[in-house]
Amino acid sequence: MFVRPTNPISHRLARIAFILATVGSLIVAVSGPLHRYLGLDIEAAIAVFRYGFYLTVAGVALGLATILPARPGDRRRGSVAAFLAIVIGGAGAWVPLHWFLQAQQRPAINDITTDTANPPPLVATVQLRRGAPNPLAYPKENAALQRAAFPDIEPVMLAVPPAEAFKRVERVATALNWEIVARVPAEGRLEAIVTSPWFGFRDDIVVRIRPQGTGSRIDIRSKSRIGDADLGGNVDRVRAFLALLKSEGY
Repeated sequence: MFVRPTNPISHRLARIAFILATVGSLIVAVSGPLHRYLGLDIEAAIAVFRYGFYLTVAGVALGLATILPARPGDRRRGSVAAFLAIVIGGAGAWVPLHWFLQAQQRPAINDITTDTANPPPLVATVQLRRGAPNPLAYPKENAALQRAAFPDIEPVMLAVPPAEAFKRVERVATALNWEIVARVPAEGRLEAIVTSPWFGFRDDIVVRIRPQGTGSRIDIRSKSRIGDADLGGNVDRVRAFLALLKSEGY
């Protein structure tokens, strides 16, 4: 009876690929909670994240190299391990790869506003930002970068008085699940915080409402506390706010 020959080395390498992919994916997954819940320094957490990604890539590469030599025969576990390495490693590498691609496509800025000439100032969140690496002031060099990359980020004009506009802004902020930390209708100012679900990065938001003729002008600013680039998080947040504010339901 003919028996298909097997390659013990390929089977062992396939299992190693599975281990690399699994361990790498777990490391990528825990890097965020290590920073958010256990207080691991952000630089260390990013290093953990990066090396976890390297392991997942190594697992996928080794899985691809061994899935055919370890094809099913009288020892099926080799091919299964190689296949799982590709699937698990690919899943684990997806988020780091996605972030990398976003970083290449968007400018390295972390402060987005609808008024680059006179950005709404952060007031209530100043104390909350104590110790944050990013300075409080709006970087003037951001203005040209933002206008070139995101020309759609503009103030919203509402045909209602500031008091009514403030109520609408508050409803939108609540609908977006922002953590509102200041409501000052007399000053036309609402401030909030958004915390990312994985690493726990915090961004500060201020919305300014001012009279404009018989209506109101609404400006918003969203600023990261850490990181030279926000991977588009602030501009996506501002866009979501502006779109909802303009919608009929609010």
